[in-house]
Amino acid sequence: MITVVAKSVLKDGKTEEFKNLTKELIEETRKEKGCIEYILYEDIENEGTFTFIEKWEDIDCLKAHFESAHFKKLGPQLGELRKSRDLNFYKEA
Repeated sequence: MITVVAKSVLKDGKTEEFKNLTKELIEETRKEKGCIEYILYEDIENEGTFTFIEKWEDIDCLKAHFESAHFKKLGPQLGELRKSRDLNFYKEA
């Protein structure tokens, strides 16, 4: 299993737009083969900070996600709303 932790810090005033765009991304991604979990968390202490925690069956399923139509469409739009992003991939130790 692969776990992805994707933390985004948004530009000021972009929270609602970000949340609206991620609704479609979450809905479509959860339908993908190999998606075990795909949840967006909002930091309760740092306004405008969001983290996706994702669990995938294997790396091939994750690679397919990155090539999906909805990811290719929404990813760049979400990128425009961020100040920064940290993306980390994990496997069980």
